[in-house]
Amino acid sequence: MLNPQQREAVDYCTGPLLVLAGAGSGKTRVIVEKIAHLVQQRGLAAACIAAITFTNKAAREMRERVARRLPQADAEALRVSTFHALGLRILQIEHARAGLKRNFSVLDAEDSAALLKDLLPKTARSEALHALRGAIGHAKCLGLDAAAAAAAAQTPREHATAEHYAAYQQRLRAYNAVDFDDLIRLPLALLEADTELALTWRERLRYLLVDEYQDTNGAQYRLLRALAGPRGAFTCVGDDDQSIYAWRGARPENLQELVRDYPTLRVLKLEQNYRCSARILRCANALIARNPHAHPKKLWSAAGEGGPLRVLTCRDAGHEAARIAALLDQAHGRERGGWGEYAVLYRGNHQARELEKALRLARVPYHLSGALSFLDRAEVKDALAYLRLIANPDDDAAFLRIVNLPRRDLGATTLEKLGLAAQTRHLSLLAAAQDAACTAGLARRQAQALHDFAALIQRLRARAGQLPAAELLDALLEHSGYRAHLIAQPGDADVRARREGNLRELGEWFRAMQRGAARAGDLTQQLLLLGHADREEPGDAVRLMTLHAAKGLEFRGVCIVGCEDGTLPHEGALDEGRLEEERRLFYVGITRAREWLALSHSEHARRYGEMIALRPSRFLDELPAADLLRDGDDPAAEAEARRETALGHLARLQALLDS
Repeated sequence: MLNPQQREAVDYCTGPLLVLAGAGSGKTRVIVEKIAHLVQQRGLAAACIAAITFTNKAAREMRERVARRLPQADAEALRVSTFHALGLRILQIEHARAGLKRNFSVLDAEDSAALLKDLLPKTARSEALHALRGAIGHAKCLGLDAAAAAAAAQTPREHATAEHYAAYQQRLRAYNAVDFDDLIRLPLALLEADTELALTWRERLRYLLVDEYQDTNGAQYRLLRALAGPRGAFTCVGDDDQSIYAWRGARPENLQELVRDYPTLRVLKLEQNYRCSARILRCANALIARNPHAHPKKLWSAAGEGGPLRVLTCRDAGHEAARIAALLDQAHGRERGGWGEYAVLYRGNHQARELEKALRLARVPYHLSGALSFLDRAEVKDALAYLRLIANPDDDAAFLRIVNLPRRDLGATTLEKLGLAAQTRHLSLLAAAQDAACTAGLARRQAQALHDFAALIQRLRARAGQLPAAELLDALLEHSGYRAHLIAQPGDADVRARREGNLRELGEWFRAMQRGAARAGDLTQQLLLLGHADREEPGDAVRLMTLHAAKGLEFRGVCIVGCEDGTLPHEGALDEGRLEEERRLFYVGITRAREWLALSHSEHARRYGEMIALRPSRFLDELPAADLLRDGDDPAAEAEARRETALGHLARLQALLDS
């Protein structure tokens, strides 16, 4: 049953609507119910509704929830996607207007970085590449093309960046490719430049719902405005207090842009929290009230008062980790719940190391979120690119990734010439590589290398229908020379062994798919299954993750570690004047907890071989003192906790001796 504010947000469909949804206030339910209302009560075709989220996981979860509210045909017709997936859909339909062939490629971050690296001097440091990627990405997030970036440049560095941007785009065009940021920038450019096209898309998408609106960047907001048009048939749901992604272009100011661009905008607030205890909410409200607000709100909860927030003062990071492990062990024994009901949150991934050691010693199961996925390992992506090209010879992104792996003396200039020739003759890069007319302008050695590579792929394609995917993988690693290339890499022998092990694991994964009759299929199907394989599930384990990664999640009990000035708030953010965003980040962490919350800080840390004194986070002083339980406030409870910890250690030692 919806509360009155939620019901009002669902029912209002006569103009633009902004829903300011506080943490735990049921915003996803409002979006799902509004979709059902539009289809069932307002008679709007589901195919004309687009629900936009920020992650594939959120889109999948929303799709599942909508499927429980609508008939199957309507649920399948509805467009639920990320901004980038929506942009990709527009480009797939309007590719010719954007100067792209139908089968254009989308380069991932690693492949686009490789293109940019070729534009820099060989002596350039990795920091220069990182800075260039960031500058071009920032320009695209503002919706600027290379010419506009050049016009806006003022310093020599900005002019140099604009030149690299132009060269990078020229290379992308030659390869019939776009990068991730182009999935927003290019559709935006098309819709803003062509009124008729914009009207066509407004008719296709007659109502828009945008989740996590506070995380939109400049280009995403303009895309929303171009699709919604003056009538503003949209509902944006967001929370300015949870805007924590400025570092990747998010603009909480877009909330005010809506007010300016849509004078009839209606603003509703969802302030009832269904997650946290009243005491946790009081602390969250007191903290975030220190930030300026265009639309102030105050969360409230009908849940119980709850216990005070624990503040743990620790000697150093090792002592802090040990206390957190003991606290979690006690909570698990006392509350008789699953380990997965608890989380430890921190500002940066480096803080997980001491926690992992302490949790292992305490025999507390944990899952470390944010670790590099198996499918994201470079050698696995290389092998999959070979298989993708074998399965689909028109996959230009796969061609570009592996045509020079192992090295075949094919530089960026050679590949750009090949790309231009392929585009002129409407061929894929692989087809162009074996076309004498396309390689006629190249040096003999490079032309031969391309012909040889194309012949290799053709031989492997001929065997693809005869061999299971795992055996085809072994064959391509051998015949391409990639396995020998991997073995010959300089560096640590353990690293090389780990890379070879990853490729063996990939083969085992294909064998497992082949064994399952329901999952067996041709190479294309197996690659699709692998590409959509679920990431490792945490299972029943304490979650270790950054505060950024915790957004959108909730747990029975939460520990936030490293509450020191310089860590939380982060020193870099303080230097750059981003204290308000750090406060929002701490607010997000606090509001992940349903029943209890512990905040810990260290008195000392080792930096460059020296012990330095640390100051508790200024945010701790912004919480109501009456709602905190600091060390020393309750000696009897602390003595009992120490006794439970000691008994726990003895039990674990006994278990080790008995095992």
